[in-house]
Amino acid sequence: MAKVSVQHVSKIQTAERGRESAAVQDFNLEVNDRELVVLAGPAGCGHSAMLRMIAGLEKISKGDISIGDKRVNDLPARERDIAMVFRNDALYPRMSVFENMALGLKLRKFPTAEIKRRVTEAAAILGLEQVLDRRVGSLSGGERHRVALGRAIARQPKVFLFEEPLADLDPGMRARMRTEILRLHHRLQATMIYVTEDQGEAMTMGERLVVMNEGVIQQTGAPLALYREPGNLFVAGFLGSPPMNFIRGKLRDAPEALVFKETGDGVIEIKFADRPEAKPFAGREIIAGIRAEDIKIVTGAARPGVPRYRSLLDVVEVTGAEAHLHLETGAHSLIGRMETAIGNDEAGHRVQFEIDPARVHLFDPETTRLITA
Repeated sequence: MAKVSVQHVSKIQTAERGRESAAVQDFNLEVNDRELVVLAGPAGCGHSAMLRMIAGLEKISKGDISIGDKRVNDLPARERDIAMVFRNDALYPRMSVFENMALGLKLRKFPTAEIKRRVTEAAAILGLEQVLDRRVGSLSGGERHRVALGRAIARQPKVFLFEEPLADLDPGMRARMRTEILRLHHRLQATMIYVTEDQGEAMTMGERLVVMNEGVIQQTGAPLALYREPGNLFVAGFLGSPPMNFIRGKLRDAPEALVFKETGDGVIEIKFADRPEAKPFAGREIIAGIRAEDIKIVTGAARPGVPRYRSLLDVVEVTGAEAHLHLETGAHSLIGRMETAIGNDEAGHRVQFEIDPARVHLFDPETTRLITA
């Protein structure tokens, strides 16, 4: 296996009327040997273009890419010692599973005995031994994706690249295939770069997560660290389901505290006793970010010193063991999450909720950057 180094890489495209636009801008990333890194972001964010530049399927406009200790900018894809798994499995349906998995090795003129050994080993890893003689066209979607993985494993490349390989699968099969890929990574101890638009997939797959938007890296780090302390509004809104709630308001100085007051007719007022980073923003409008799980619906007597806020429970979405509660504060629509079932018949009622100040993120609306969390 090998590390992958991407240094100041940009991809410039020519749009309508000769205008140039950057699909990727000044991208810098070091993927360590045997690491699984996920590039995540919405459609058009540039992560697929970046992956294809690493693979050699698209030319770079600026910068350098190295695999191992070799600069590969000018190497064709077949000489980069990578294996790529696409969204479309790109298999030949009239050929057998064995033939599909062996094709790349045959084209590289590997000896017949070596091809058989590699394909058999890859099939054993993925539980495909019993279907090696079957035509790919007769397989289920999950089996076809395992064959595509097997073809990549048989190559024994330095780096595995995954371009949204599970996007077209149903939710159940998608979850099972995620597990397959994670097991594969642990077993092979392989260097892997995985691209997805699905934030849930990004959170569960990567040892390290790279969030992109408009061709630019927004933040890099461990998935849970990015979830807990997003660097800007985009990352905060992209990671999490339901997404983070954003509340506009004004911060003011008060004795022994900073106070955030929701804009307009909103009912939310939060006191912060220990946010020195936010002190320079007193008197200014800011944005408070609150995760759905940090909005607690409460009943009974109020706790001393813990404010409660009245709101309209507009919609209840029951997802099984939990429910998503759509709340109206008078100025904002919020989503809270409860881990106990609540019926749809609760919608239309007035409820009260609490917010733990320690769980609130504060953002600068001008730069979109995190002030404090």
